[in-house]
Amino acid sequence: MTMHQPPSRLLTPKRVRLMPLVALIFFSVSGGAYGIEGLFSTSGPGMAIVLIVVTPLIYSIPHALVCAELGTAIPEEGGYYHWVKRGLGRFWGFQQGLLSWVCSFVDMALYPVLFTSYLQNLVGAVAPGQHVLFHIGGLRFDLNWFICVAVIVVFTLLNLLGAGWVGESSVAFALICLLPMVILTVVGVAHLVQHGTNPVGTLTATSGQSTWNAFGAGLFIVMWNYSGWDSVTTVAGEMENPRKHLPKALAMAVVLIMVGYLLPSIASLATGADGKAGWQNWDTGSFSDVAKQLAGPWLQVTVTVGGMFAAVAMFSALLAANSRLPLVLAQDGYFPAWVAKESRRYRVPIVSIIGSSVIYALFCLSSFTNLVIFDVFLTNLGILLEVAALIALRIKEPELERPYRIPGGWFTVAGITVSLLGICGWAAWEQYQESGVQAVTYAAVVVGGSLLLYPLLSRRRAARAARGAVHPLPASPVAADLVG
Repeated sequence: MTMHQPPSRLLTPKRVRLMPLVALIFFSVSGGAYGIEGLFSTSGPGMAIVLIVVTPLIYSIPHALVCAELGTAIPEEGGYYHWVKRGLGRFWGFQQGLLSWVCSFVDMALYPVLFTSYLQNLVGAVAPGQHVLFHIGGLRFDLNWFICVAVIVVFTLLNLLGAGWVGESSVAFALICLLPMVILTVVGVAHLVQHGTNPVGTLTATSGQSTWNAFGAGLFIVMWNYSGWDSVTTVAGEMENPRKHLPKALAMAVVLIMVGYLLPSIASLATGADGKAGWQNWDTGSFSDVAKQLAGPWLQVTVTVGGMFAAVAMFSALLAANSRLPLVLAQDGYFPAWVAKESRRYRVPIVSIIGSSVIYALFCLSSFTNLVIFDVFLTNLGILLEVAALIALRIKEPELERPYRIPGGWFTVAGITVSLLGICGWAAWEQYQESGVQAVTYAAVVVGGSLLLYPLLSRRRAARAARGAVHPLPASPVAADLVG
């Protein structure tokens, strides 16, 4: 007689609990101080610290408050796509979903490349172009790219287990990433105390740089390092009690990320205390060199390994978030139905996850780092659509259940709107000043393409709806309750 075996816990879809949710937000936004080094050489140590402290107040916290209210009122798989669709209509919902997914092509390719950048500090043979295996046209396939692909494959497989397992692994990765920065902070602060040095004695990068220019130059860098608070909401249908946990997780993550930038940065400024080269030449990855100056090769290796784990953990968390966008666009009839195919065992969008990963691997073939600055524009456009959706839903659906409601009523909402409009507008102007016609052209092509696609794909959606092929209700049971 065959005994019935209970299903393995490993094979059961796992919900995202509170602490894994905090870890997912941490890696969707930050991943730690790794990568913020260029802010100091651009704006100077004093202004860099000001920006690290001020930017959350005028940019991160306002956006996190919007995410907390809308995320608890409409906790659906697809997150901000559904907020904008419900508040502003299908047209703007489509723009929000498609532009966010397209924006991820460049962003997501950065993290495997960042992983290999840290790895080459330990193994020089993996540097780009060192070992070219073959060419196809103008594309170069080298050892560096194959390592990027290996990273993508590993974390695609993890994502196929579901957002719950991605969250659980993110907790472990967070500990691995933060420990080197804690050690760096302790060692750096000890050096500052020993030498009696003021780490922020210099305000700007050069004596000829004005305070205003220093603030504007660094704002764009720090905005990119403080953006992404809405990313985790796309897996709301896989969270454990999102209406209770999401506001708590956002609040905890804001503090963790701000402290995670601030303390290691101040401590690293100790490298200028004893006459050694300081912050003037810092760039991405410089904290590894700082660690070597402060404590020797052992801390350099420790920080480098922490940076490697931060890079892959950010890729994993953001793959979970971004891969839900093709899913909901397919469920709403814009993308082919097979894009919404889910695995029977784990209930994850298997086609969307694998398809997104293939695109990210292709984008790793070339250097797209010059496009990151344009992504900030698209990210800010999405933030402003979410603010508009918040206002629209407060007017259209005042009785909508809001487990978390932004305190202070319309006065606070107005303050959030003014703050985010102001900083996003300023960032757009700074982008234009820096890149000129190139920035406008890129934005026009991407946004214009999305605008042109809508009428074409909406006709496809109408045809599928006539056949009854469009997903009739939101994917999550909680969302279905909201609509029903």
